[in-house]
Amino acid sequence: MRLMVMVAAAILLLDQALKYVVIHVLNLDRVRAIDLIDPWLNLRMAWNQGINFGLMSSDTDLMRWVLIGIALVICLWVVLWLRNARRTRLLLVSAGLLVGGALGNVIDRAIYGAVADFLNMSLPNWRNPYSFNVADIAIFAGAIGLFLHPPEKPAKGKKRKPAPRKPREKPPVPVADDKTRDAGQK
Repeated sequence: MRLMVMVAAAILLLDQALKYVVIHVLNLDRVRAIDLIDPWLNLRMAWNQGINFGLMSSDTDLMRWVLIGIALVICLWVVLWLRNARRTRLLLVSAGLLVGGALGNVIDRAIYGAVADFLNMSLPNWRNPYSFNVADIAIFAGAIGLFLHPPEKPAKGKKRKPAPRKPREKPPVPVADDKTRDAGQK
C-alpha cells in the first residue's frame, strides 16, 4: 500500500504544482493561450465543470459537489479493493495514479469550482478543441493499468478447493433382448 500512497502523492503534488504555475505564474487563465511547440504541444486554458470532454458539465454548484463526491467514492472503493486484492506492482502503481489524479481534480473543483485543464496537443492540419491536465493523464493511465491487471489468484498458503468431481459412470452394456436374438437367427 505504501507504493500506492507514494505514487498518489507524487501525482497530486505534480498536478497541483503545474496548475499553480500555469494559473498564478503564467496567468494562463487571463492570457488563455501560450504556444510551446505549435501545434504539437500548447497551453490552452479551459475550465472543465464536467468530467472528460465536459460531459455532465453544469454551472450549478450542486453538480460540482456531486462530481467531488463521485471522485471521493471511487478513491475509497479503490483503496478498499486493494486491501483484499493480490497487490502487484502494476496494481499499486495504477491505483496510485488513479487516486492521485482524482484527488488533484477534486482539489480544483473545491478551490476553483471547476477543473483547470491547460495541456493541448494538436496536429499540423487539425486543432484539438480539448485541453487536459496531468491528473487526467494519471487517471487514464491508472484506469488502463487496473483494467490490464491479471485476474486474482489465491494468496499463497490459501489454496482454492477444486470443484467436486462426479465419479465417471461406465456406459451401460447393451443387452440383447429375446426379440433381437431371435431376429438374427431367422
